[in-house]
Amino acid sequence: MTTDLHEDRLNAVIRAINETGARTILDLGCGTGDLILRLAMLPGITRITGIDTDLDALRRLQARLSELPKDPRARVQIAQASMTRGHRNLRGHDCACLVETIEHLPPGDLNRLERALFADMRPRHIIVTTPNADYNPVLGVPAHRFRHPDHHFEWSRDRFGQWAGGVAARGGYTVTRRDVAGAHPVLGGASQMALFTRDQAP
Repeated sequence: MTTDLHEDRLNAVIRAINETGARTILDLGCGTGDLILRLAMLPGITRITGIDTDLDALRRLQARLSELPKDPRARVQIAQASMTRGHRNLRGHDCACLVETIEHLPPGDLNRLERALFADMRPRHIIVTTPNADYNPVLGVPAHRFRHPDHHFEWSRDRFGQWAGGVAARGGYTVTRRDVAGAHPVLGGASQMALFTRDQAP
C-alpha cells in the first residue's frame, strides 16, 4: 500500500511523462515497481526497462508483474544493475525516471550517476524527484534527521536547483523544476521534480 504523498509523486511523474510524449521509459532504481506497474497499463507506452541493485525488490516486482495481463507484462523488462554505471542496453530510451532515488546514493556517487545518465544513456528526457528538505518541518521531521535512515542527503529547493542546473549545463540539457506532492505557499511540496530535456540529438 502506498501513501498519499507517494501516490501524488507517481501521478506527477506520469503527467510529466505524458507531457514529453515519451513511449519508451527507463526506470532507474525501480524498486518493487510502483511506477512500472502504472506505466505498463498505459497504451501509449511501448517499452519499459527497470533496473535496481536490490535483487529482493526485483523478485517482488517480478511477482507483481506476473499478475498483469499478457500485453502490459510483455512491455516490461527488468534487470539487476546500478544507475551509476552506463550500459549500452540502457541507451535509446525516450525518458529516464529517477523517483526518490538519488538521495539513497552516497554523495560521491552523484558524479558517477551524472556520467552514466547524462553522458552515456542520454535519454531525450530525464525526470528526477527527491525529497524537499524545506518541507520537512511540515512532516514533523527534526532538523537533525532525514526522513528515512537510508537517505544520505535531503536537499533544499535551492540546493536541488544548483545540482540540476549544473548537470543540465554540462550534459547539454535544459531543465525546469516543479513542486510535487502538496504545495505549501512558502515551503513548496513534500518532493521536488526536475524535468530535463536534451537540447539536441546526439
